[in-house]
Amino acid sequence: MTLPHDELWPCAGSWPAFTTGDDADAVLLGVPTWRTSLSPTGAHATPAAIRQALTRYSAMLMGPPVVDLDAVLRVLDAGDVAEPDGEVGLAATVARVHELADAGRLVIALGGDNALTYPVARGAGATGLITIDAHFDLRDGVSNGSPVRRLVEDAPETERVDPARIVQIGIADFANSAAYAARAADWGIRVITLDEVRRRGLADVVAEATTIAGAGAAARIHLDVDVDAADRAAAPGCPASVPGGFAAWELRALVRGITADPRVVSADIAEVDATADTDDLRTVRLAALCVLEMLAGLAIR
Repeated sequence: MTLPHDELWPCAGSWPAFTTGDDADAVLLGVPTWRTSLSPTGAHATPAAIRQALTRYSAMLMGPPVVDLDAVLRVLDAGDVAEPDGEVGLAATVARVHELADAGRLVIALGGDNALTYPVARGAGATGLITIDAHFDLRDGVSNGSPVRRLVEDAPETERVDPARIVQIGIADFANSAAYAARAADWGIRVITLDEVRRRGLADVVAEATTIAGAGAAARIHLDVDVDAADRAAAPGCPASVPGGFAAWELRALVRGITADPRVVSADIAEVDATADTDDLRTVRLAALCVLEMLAGLAIR
């Protein structure tokens, strides 16, 4: 469906292309990982779908005062990494994110499955990690279920993330194993379960998470937004989403609140399978709104 053109209602998205040497506030990059997914997925189709969904929204915050994000931020789009899976693709993704992180204050990576978190966080030089996810992602091997473990154990020594600077928000009942819960505890990862978030409130959780992940001099935080942390009614296009997860507004508020911290230098949106979404594309639209929430957080700084 084509929306009517209205000069007084500019759409979000369709940002200028990034060219080497450009400076920006935020740069988008598609990282369509999918080949090592533990469940069948068409997540490689998602970056293009998110870009299309962005055009359904404006870039305006109601405030007060009203803020046009396109007027206060320079947002560029660096296209996609052509084939991010495998060793060659991993190296290409790390290098591309490193280039973009030097050019802008925030790199926003559009996945793809959760395997993208490993190269994106490395490329951005992350020293701390916050995940919004129903799952630990601490599995052995190489898959969309292992990026957190890989950042701790597999990355080159100078690029590893100290598990004491990892915070996992939204870890859910019936979505994990006792063995991986024990691994997180043994490593000193701060786990804030879905139930704890709801007991404490979003602002309190955001404050703790950014304090832990942002500890130390010259801290650089990567935010991993696994959309399957959302309730399955809001995110049916996520293979592993479950009933009872975060409401869409909770996920969006967490994303904005965390990204408002100036130590957040990169973020990814993961685990949306655009080919498995509903006819109204509610999951892809939620992912697109998370992109806009990231930009809103950046503007709030």
